[in-house]
Amino acid sequence: MPDTTSIKNPIDAYGAWLAETPDTWPADALHSAKRQFIDVMGVSILGARDASTAKVFETVEHWGDGPCTAIGRERTLSAPWAALVNGTAAHALDLDDNFDPAKAHATAVLAPAIIALGEQEKSSGHACLDAYICGLQIMGRVGQGVNPAHRNRGWHATATVGAIGAAAACARLLKLNATQAANAVSLSTSMAAGFMSQFGTMTKPIHAGLAAKSGVIAASMARTGITAGRETLDGPTGMNRLMVGPDYEKLRDAITKPEHGQNLKFETESIGTPLLIIDNGFRVKRFANCGSAHRAMDALSLLKEERGFSVDDVAKINARLPKTHLNNLMHHDPKDPMQAKFSLQYGLAVVLRTGGCALHDFTPEAVMRPEIRSLYKIIEAKPIDKSEGEFPTSVEVHLKTGAVLEKSLAMPLGSKAAPFTDEQYWNKFDDCVGTLITPGELAQVKQYLEDLQQLQDVTLVMTPLRQSMA
Repeated sequence: MPDTTSIKNPIDAYGAWLAETPDTWPADALHSAKRQFIDVMGVSILGARDASTAKVFETVEHWGDGPCTAIGRERTLSAPWAALVNGTAAHALDLDDNFDPAKAHATAVLAPAIIALGEQEKSSGHACLDAYICGLQIMGRVGQGVNPAHRNRGWHATATVGAIGAAAACARLLKLNATQAANAVSLSTSMAAGFMSQFGTMTKPIHAGLAAKSGVIAASMARTGITAGRETLDGPTGMNRLMVGPDYEKLRDAITKPEHGQNLKFETESIGTPLLIIDNGFRVKRFANCGSAHRAMDALSLLKEERGFSVDDVAKINARLPKTHLNNLMHHDPKDPMQAKFSLQYGLAVVLRTGGCALHDFTPEAVMRPEIRSLYKIIEAKPIDKSEGEFPTSVEVHLKTGAVLEKSLAMPLGSKAAPFTDEQYWNKFDDCVGTLITPGELAQVKQYLEDLQQLQDVTLVMTPLRQSMA
């Protein structure tokens, strides 16, 4: 690892780290990165059919051809527009992973940017995995420097912190020198934007696409020699003071027990240690809705499995969860699939009625089912003014017999506390892709993903996906 202990400015420190860190990673880091590419490719193939993705493609398809795949389309695009389309597809279902240090959906931003630029540059699979690990590390370090207040105050970190992580990943893939890489990171702060007020609309998944696109553009501009400021993260008008708040220092100094390394400080001395892809891992989703609901949904699902009660046995459900989680779950009476993804009531009602929550539960018809909507009145959400690390989500089921069943979860299934196996990753991939491509093409894509580290050109993974999947 490079020595950045003498570099106090985070922009310069991150640039030096991106340029000088060897591309020799532990086997478990490379394996984890590959699994996230498998995960995001599966959800992207299915997400390519989503209306938001289709409309983004319709917007950009005439803005110029290029060598890069827009999943589910025959027409190829230039790298920024392919990253925009595929990033939207990756996040369209809200089935993509969460990464705690950044408080963001990491892979839905990083992978589309890396793959689009990788197709342009004919990058190897190893180079793409290396760029992913580096981009994730910087994304996490920036997230730790502005969170939790940044996210809690309404910024969508997938869009803001994500743009910076994507720029770091693309700078690494383009092999920029320290000055160029620093410029790429700084440039991306001028493209970092997105509010949580877009949750439940088409714009929310587009945030991931915009961040991926921004990463491609920022690194490409830096390669051509465009310069940028050095106080855009930490300075009088830096990201911390503008996108956390004027009380930034007060909030920072009050933190005594930081979660996920979120201490409102930009780490510059030990940027690569610990390696966040290993130390923190991911929250890989098994439900296609906001991750803030997953601890409660998992708890209810496990209670049903363990105790064997049915929906007709239940008088009331009380769910206690951190206020910051409930802030994301703002739709208490959802009227369409996008709102349902940000509704605790909908997620719990579906689990109570069916025992699970599948992709087919997020259709217009499914959301308006009377047998689901009738359960909202027995589900009460109680916000707790504590962080998620301080307070595990608790679900209390009151049966009509008078019995009360309770289960608490500190982390959802699919997280580092209960990680998916390789088989579960592939099962999720198969569930997403289904019959959208032929069995032969499916086998080919899966083999390329399995062998990603050995591929000479990442384009091999994408070429079979240049077809209509309507």
